[in-house]
Amino acid sequence: MTGLAALLPVAQDLLWLHALVFLRVAPIVALFPGFGETTVPPRVKLGLALGLSAIVTPAVMPELIGHLPATAAFLRAILTETGIGLMLGLGIRLFVLALQTAGSIAAQSTSLSQILGMAGIAPMPAMGHLLATGALALAMMLGLHLRLAEMAVESYRLFPPGAVPNAASVADWGIARVARAFGLAFSLAAPFVIAATLYNLTLGIINRAMPQLMVVFVGAPAITGAGLGLMMLLAPAMLGLWAEALTAFLADPLGAR
Repeated sequence: MTGLAALLPVAQDLLWLHALVFLRVAPIVALFPGFGETTVPPRVKLGLALGLSAIVTPAVMPELIGHLPATAAFLRAILTETGIGLMLGLGIRLFVLALQTAGSIAAQSTSLSQILGMAGIAPMPAMGHLLATGALALAMMLGLHLRLAEMAVESYRLFPPGAVPNAASVADWGIARVARAFGLAFSLAAPFVIAATLYNLTLGIINRAMPQLMVVFVGAPAITGAGLGLMMLLAPAMLGLWAEALTAFLADPLGAR
């Protein structure tokens, strides 16, 4: 009985340490590509968050010892850990939004924006849905979920537990991440925009030379076929660039550009 009484406080401390890690890890898992999709049941997300917490806790236990419930810093740590987890999770989620935006730009440029427009929660063209689905599969095949565990451990060096991040720095970081997401989206969709620009210029020249010809009826199948052909040829390269950008962010959430 004496041994059990001595073991009980240790078990309680371990439980609280895992709970603190869970507060940071759960928002990241809930927003991570593949794990955070609406098609994944909440119970599965909860199980993944608990499993990742069990993996991360032994690696960061020395940093968390001073934030047990017996200390005054515990309530503050609850708020800061959840906030840091949400910040990092949103930074990762922006990569999925960038890919969806690239698909929307490509579809709009090639007159394919209304085909299968309800593939997600919000109306999303088929190109965006195709790219997003391929990216999720690629992320799991490349083992980015393992990089997620490494990033969770590294985040305790970047953001010590209980320390409130500087608001101005977080705002600058967030603005930079949003700008980077839109830049990545336009870069991925640039070939489709260029093709659409050349298509419209060609139609304008033909229409100027032959006003009687219904150039729109002639050119619509051409731009649609060109868009599908470009997607077939460029999708592997687009997903490769996306995976490289996401891997760079997971390796260095604050310094990735």
